[in-house]
Amino acid sequence: MAVDGGPELVQLLTPEGERVEHPNYALDPTPDQVRGWYRDLVLVRRFDTEATALQRQGELGLWASLLGQEATQIGSGRALAPGDFVFPTFREHGVGWCRDIDPLQVLGLFRGTTNGGWNPLEHNMALYTIVIGDQVPHAVGYAMGLTFDGASDACVVYFGDGATSQGDVNEGFIWGSVFNAPVVFFCTNNQWAISEPSERQTRIPLYRRAAGFGFPGIRVDGNDIFAVYAVTQAALAAAREGQGPTLIESFTYRMGAHTTSDDPTRYRSGAELEIWKHRDPIERVKSYLARNGHADSRWFAAVEAEGDELAERLRTGCRALEAPAATAMFDNIYATPHPRITEQREQLVDYLASFVTPAGSR
Repeated sequence: MAVDGGPELVQLLTPEGERVEHPNYALDPTPDQVRGWYRDLVLVRRFDTEATALQRQGELGLWASLLGQEATQIGSGRALAPGDFVFPTFREHGVGWCRDIDPLQVLGLFRGTTNGGWNPLEHNMALYTIVIGDQVPHAVGYAMGLTFDGASDACVVYFGDGATSQGDVNEGFIWGSVFNAPVVFFCTNNQWAISEPSERQTRIPLYRRAAGFGFPGIRVDGNDIFAVYAVTQAALAAAREGQGPTLIESFTYRMGAHTTSDDPTRYRSGAELEIWKHRDPIERVKSYLARNGHADSRWFAAVEAEGDELAERLRTGCRALEAPAATAMFDNIYATPHPRITEQREQLVDYLASFVTPAGSR
């Protein structure tokens, strides 16, 4: 099982929290910016921890954890410009956080109390998708539309290492390349496609596949928020400038289960997990802040306290989520009334009414 990204890995912050330079990616974030990233990382992990606990308590039907992938998501999410559009998988909770999506809206999806989750146009982020890889052609189509409209924005589409074996992803690569679409293909290589290791998906590093489609590929240390931010920012800038797509392979690790229905101890070793725990994305930023005198123990404690407040809001809010009316599924199918939809709504209303017990009956 691969645990080393190799010499081609772009890294700006070591696991020990020491800054290093890269000739192609200069970055000089302010202390306030790094403190903001650290806060994001801690709160998103707390969100994920509470969601996992809520599922175990029967409050959610399922949960897909992002544990260990926080820097990948926050780094790329904070690199986005307001006009950029996101096409996620079902695990981009941290990216949603960066797009100001309330975590309770995400929990509603996994609790089954929403027919969508959020308005994509309000947050410039599409809804989650379960079908592996199908969001990639959607993103390319959207990016082509940006070009046709003369817009100066770009879009980013997320997918996992396992999805690179799907036809939809490779077809998206072709269309994105041929039409020079302003899209960033963001592959979160967390080493495992459920129980299949990355070695069963490819014989070369995933980022090198981009060369065969005619656009650049980059492998970045996915546990280094500095590097992920810098690489994503550069790829998005290139897309907006008309240089076409870039494939980013964010080399990280899924420290938890694929979902709460999975048992990773059946297919991977504890030793492998221990190696990656020493590359924790949060601890390296904490070390950087402390080493450089940008934060003290009181500040770190305040962030942890904010996490406690978030956790309480999520626990209370999740249990209070109410399911929409059964007929709400028909509300947003067409922009204007449609006779077939009206007929189906009426049929459902009559069907539900048939279960009402007449007054006085037993």
